[in-house]
Amino acid sequence: MPIIVENLSYTYMKGSPFERAALRNINLKIDDGEYVGIIGHTGSGKSTLVQHFNGLLKPTSGRVVVNGMDTMSKNLRDLRRIVGIVFQYPEHQLFEETVYKDIAFGPLKMGLDEKETDTRVKEAISKVGLGEELLNKLPFELSGGQKRRVAIAGVLAMKPEILVLDEPIAGLDPGGRDELLGFITNLHKSMRVTVILVSHRMEDIARHTKRVIVMNRGMIEMDGKPAEVFRDVERLEEIGLSAPQITYLMRKLKAVMPEIRDDIYTVEEAKKEISKYIGHLL
Repeated sequence: MPIIVENLSYTYMKGSPFERAALRNINLKIDDGEYVGIIGHTGSGKSTLVQHFNGLLKPTSGRVVVNGMDTMSKNLRDLRRIVGIVFQYPEHQLFEETVYKDIAFGPLKMGLDEKETDTRVKEAISKVGLGEELLNKLPFELSGGQKRRVAIAGVLAMKPEILVLDEPIAGLDPGGRDELLGFITNLHKSMRVTVILVSHRMEDIARHTKRVIVMNRGMIEMDGKPAEVFRDVERLEEIGLSAPQITYLMRKLKAVMPEIRDDIYTVEEAKKEISKYIGHLL
């Protein structure tokens, strides 16, 4: 179920004194089952781009096609069953009296009966690693991490085939961030859904995704495997970004350990390389 973007441009408040071009001639294809990271500085067009994937925004020019459905279509119900979006601070999406009702909202809007909805609610809360004992609680009684999982469960209950997460870890402490990203990665592997993760944290993108798209001034600046993208540190810095911190550390180590690799972008890789180097010395 690919996402195909052809010559996509989008302008905010077109025709007004505040007109601003947010996307410029984007061409992109995301295939079934990919785990894609989208990075870029504030205002680069990341969020604007992903909001086109389920028709929340409509192209000013060009087109977006998902599973053969053009997002300019007037009937987007089927598309929004396929593409689920979790926004930044997803706990702000919670509004019902109980966790159960919040997760059940989407399936009921899809027209599912109570039995199927109940099954989906329980499956979804299990998939996000929470127990059914929370279903009768007020959403606002939960911890920050639990709220985010409930919000994601509400999207998963609609069984999307494409899951878009726009800065889902914003404001979380390191433990909560790692836990949530680990859970998303496990979801990708177990459910084989396409995952599109928008983030400004290079370390998280490097560690979890298999493909990185770099946005700059409403255009795609770079697109490739994490190793390819993060190897080009100078180019990233030119557009106001950076490589993961571990890459800079490895470059400094190479100055005193010439044989060590410095094309490394995750802590796990760095551990292996340093251990190998030390073992060689011994």
